[in-house]
Amino acid sequence: MEGKEEDVRLGANKFTERQPIGTSAQTDKDYKEPPPAPLFEPGELSSWSFYRAGIAEFIATFLFLYITVLTVMGVVKSPTKCGTVGIQGIAWAFGGMIFALVYCTAGISGGHINPAVTFGLLLARKLSLTRAVFYMVMQTLGAICGAGVVKGFMGKNQFNTLGGGANSVAHGYTKGSGLGAEIVGTFVLVYTVFSATDAKRSARDSHVPILAPLPIGFAVFLVHLATIPITGTGINPARSLGAAIIYNKDHAWNDHWIFWVGPFIGAALAAVYHQIVIRAIPFKSRS
Repeated sequence: MEGKEEDVRLGANKFTERQPIGTSAQTDKDYKEPPPAPLFEPGELSSWSFYRAGIAEFIATFLFLYITVLTVMGVVKSPTKCGTVGIQGIAWAFGGMIFALVYCTAGISGGHINPAVTFGLLLARKLSLTRAVFYMVMQTLGAICGAGVVKGFMGKNQFNTLGGGANSVAHGYTKGSGLGAEIVGTFVLVYTVFSATDAKRSARDSHVPILAPLPIGFAVFLVHLATIPITGTGINPARSLGAAIIYNKDHAWNDHWIFWVGPFIGAALAAVYHQIVIRAIPFKSRS
């Protein structure tokens, strides 16, 4: 028995543990605070990677609107909700597409697919104003094209009858309620984006960049579950604008400002909270 115990002891000490477990694994040895992006980056305009990133945002937002608006149309079209995927299915379509598309485009454009996300990252100096404006334009164009393809497949009459997937404040809720829902919903999304892509966490835990699309998509799913009954869930100005332009009825435009003001306020609050309160970036730069 003594010999066996000795063998076990030697075997246990033969291979040291290369990755410590628990809090001791979280060191800052590989971490350096990335410098803020310049406000204007003229050199980007002559780089193919700049335009490739914009194209990636266009295609991603196009696919996002195509799948999600079609899902909404299918639920609205059915005479009985029991025969459709329901609100849960709509939420899964939005969250699942964000998960897949962020995974596909994160290495090319950052996988924003949402002007509110781009705006929040701009405020945090994660990208230049030039790139942010270009992304927003491409996201909006992609959303318009995606909703347009859905209308082409379904036909104008049926598309308009089913509401075109356009966002609006539901009956029984005030505009203030709709605005608040959009602010809080976008805050949840953009705060999750900041946390999932945080450079410090990426340096500490190598799995963080790989898993980043999962919490982002799941955040979109949860926000849709909560706010579909209130506003249909915008939290993405490009998604709201694309559906509104193709649907083009007063019903879609009456409350449309909510789906720009709300997400941009929510994104700004998330950026301030993460950068100033959580990461204390301004105080670190002073010290």
